[in-house]
Amino acid sequence: MSASPSDIEEITSETTSDELMSGINHKETIEAVISTMDQDQKVMFGENEGGSLWKFCYGSVEVFVQLTGETDEDSLTVWSFILPLPAKNEVQLMRKLLEMNWTETFESRFCIVNNQVAVVASRTLAEISPGEISRAITVVATIADNNDDALKAEFGAA
Repeated sequence: MSASPSDIEEITSETTSDELMSGINHKETIEAVISTMDQDQKVMFGENEGGSLWKFCYGSVEVFVQLTGETDEDSLTVWSFILPLPAKNEVQLMRKLLEMNWTETFESRFCIVNNQVAVVASRTLAEISPGEISRAITVVATIADNNDDALKAEFGAA
């Protein structure tokens, strides 16, 4: 059976990009990405009314991935804690982190959460692709692992 131009027009007008993107199973995508990165194969997973949370090890850091739901307004947040505060020479540390935010963090950023320096990336699920999910997890894990030891050595506990 061959499709006529009117059949193709009807199919394309009925299938919007939102419908195509909503076909993504975000949980399966996250689990597939984590399975390629977790070196110990000891992924922790939890779920409650606030969403889903994964924790896995990558190099010398723990990486957390939170999915608040499956709607366009829900979010994907990936983070890794890399240095407890207080630290030595915090003024110099903050300057270094701000400079690194400009040149080295791609879609992620350094921040302070619960008295700890972390690397974080976050965005809503609207129009997110599996590649963007993979990149967020990979970027946070890699930047955290590439910087935690050096930052601890230079600025460790005060």
